[in-house]
Amino acid sequence: IGRRGQNVRLASQLTGWAIDIMTEHDESERRQKEFADRTQLFMDALNVDEVVGQLLASEGFASVEEVAYVERDEIATIEGFDEETADEIQARAREYLDEVEAKLDEERKALGVSDDLRAINGLTTAMMVALGKDEVRSVEDLAGCATDDLVGWTERANGETVRHDGALSGFEVSRAEAEEMIMAARLAAGW
Repeated sequence: IGRRGQNVRLASQLTGWAIDIMTEHDESERRQKEFADRTQLFMDALNVDEVVGQLLASEGFASVEEVAYVERDEIATIEGFDEETADEIQARAREYLDEVEAKLDEERKALGVSDDLRAINGLTTAMMVALGKDEVRSVEDLAGCATDDLVGWTERANGETVRHDGALSGFEVSRAEAEEMIMAARLAAGW
């Protein structure tokens, strides 16, 4: 950690990551909260009771997508589950994801985001909504973006590292992936 956290600050500056030092108690509380959040997610999304939500969370499932598209046997082998239960849980997960996708597509249309952006490889409907909120609504708009506009950037100001978010900062999009999206948009726009 270093005296008064100087090593942590230096490591943060060098990596551009935010590093938090936690006690074992704090880490335990974080894990418990994460477990409770995942349990609640499964209860809400899959319309299951708390026990089923806890079983899915304790087996390491972190998202509804994982539950929907994992091999059926990975769910069926959970103690107390069988193949029929696994099929039902996966069907509910896929139905939930379809509903979310439909809502996102409605929001995309309401924001005026063009259908043409669907042709850009790697761009999801949720990403198109985020782009629309950032005034990027067409292939031309995306073609005019810089990588930093999409993934954000870090700069030093007054001896501190400041992080600026891009339109796709909430998604796991690397700089290389963002560059590929921009180049694909430029090709599609005829640049």
